[in-house]
Amino acid sequence: MKLFLLEDDDAIGMGLKYSLEKEGYDVVHMKTKAEAQDAFSTNTYDICILDINLPDGNGYDVCKFIKEKEDVPVIFLTASDAEVNVVMGLEMGADDYVCKPFRINELMARIKTVLRRSGKGLADSGAERSGILEIKNVRIHTSEAKVGLFDEVTGKEEMVELTALEYRLLLAFYNNRGVVMSRNQLLEEMWDVSGDFVNDNTLTVYIKRLRDKIEKDPAKPQIIKTVRGLGYILEK
Repeated sequence: MKLFLLEDDDAIGMGLKYSLEKEGYDVVHMKTKAEAQDAFSTNTYDICILDINLPDGNGYDVCKFIKEKEDVPVIFLTASDAEVNVVMGLEMGADDYVCKPFRINELMARIKTVLRRSGKGLADSGAERSGILEIKNVRIHTSEAKVGLFDEVTGKEEMVELTALEYRLLLAFYNNRGVVMSRNQLLEEMWDVSGDFVNDNTLTVYIKRLRDKIEKDPAKPQIIKTVRGLGYILEK
């Protein structure tokens, strides 16, 4: 998964490059508008993270240049969450934005969400490439939107009935493996343009129902774990 990073601040850029490479991304780091345009003239990338303020221009210009060349997912890094900045970036074709200062886990989660929405992602196994995602004994059949529990003793798979929102919640956890997800992040994942909305109390109910259906012992969950005071995590 080739990731393009445009960030003129050396400390932030080097830190992000290190963290992203630990997550398995092949990172190309540039610092200026000119370098970015040269890089895109000779290479292709799976996703771009663009800082807005640059020494020789701005990230908006780079985003426009990229989008004219090919449809690559773009996330803006901005020092302000002012509505005008956000709207301008989205109108340019950006897929998301993250305000500085930000937590690295938040950015990782946003990257995975954008990649998922664009139909891209890091393939970890042959099963994943064939449309079957595996979490311990849980198998997610993405082509059919079905979930099964595999019994290693009998070699059989028992299908479980999940609602659309339960299925979406499970996918949200899978797409953010190894990242602690706050309740707010999960609520954002559970709401979309179709009008589905989940409030904080209902989220608790959905997590309990999902655990009841996929955990061997829901009282002591080993798949979707609680991180006290922070949220939940599905470990890699």
